[in-house]
Amino acid sequence: MARTAGSHGPKTMEAIRKAALTLIYRKGYEAITLRQLADAVGIQPGSLYNHVRNKQDILFDLVHDHMTTLLAEVEQAVPADAAPLAQLEAFIAFHVGYHITRREQVFIANSELRSLEAPNHSVIVGLRKQYEGVLIDILRQGRADGSLRVDEPTIAAYAILSMLTGICSWYQPTGRKSAEQLATLHRDLILRGIVA
Repeated sequence: MARTAGSHGPKTMEAIRKAALTLIYRKGYEAITLRQLADAVGIQPGSLYNHVRNKQDILFDLVHDHMTTLLAEVEQAVPADAAPLAQLEAFIAFHVGYHITRREQVFIANSELRSLEAPNHSVIVGLRKQYEGVLIDILRQGRADGSLRVDEPTIAAYAILSMLTGICSWYQPTGRKSAEQLATLHRDLILRGIVA
């Protein structure tokens, strides 16, 4: 592919990130090469090193960006002063909506966690724990005020997150249910199980 005229600096880095996201999603981290990435962007392989040190940095950048965006947006989506039940409903709607619209990022963040080197892995696991902690705290507050029947908030949170994130593997925008309808269905399934 010919290099895009005028591509440099931030514009090239954004092209690298987009191409890496697509390639890793389609082929897997281990299967892609920097040469393939350079070809997809339309630059010489050696030019990649003007923007990234190595393939590991690219993967970490993609997953770290996904996790920091997820944390920032959940903070905006879940009202801190609301009752636990309202917080739980907001969390479910946010999680389903976010994950449906960012399927590539979610898939890579989950399936390629194993490909991160130890220091990078630790950073991402820490960010994941922060996100999980949002839901765990909601469930603990609901247990404390009696609005939610949750004996084990941490285990319940992991079960809920698995169910909600699983939507990425089967959701189709052209399916018979909209994203909003699916969020409502998931909310109802969860609330029927734990609302006191």
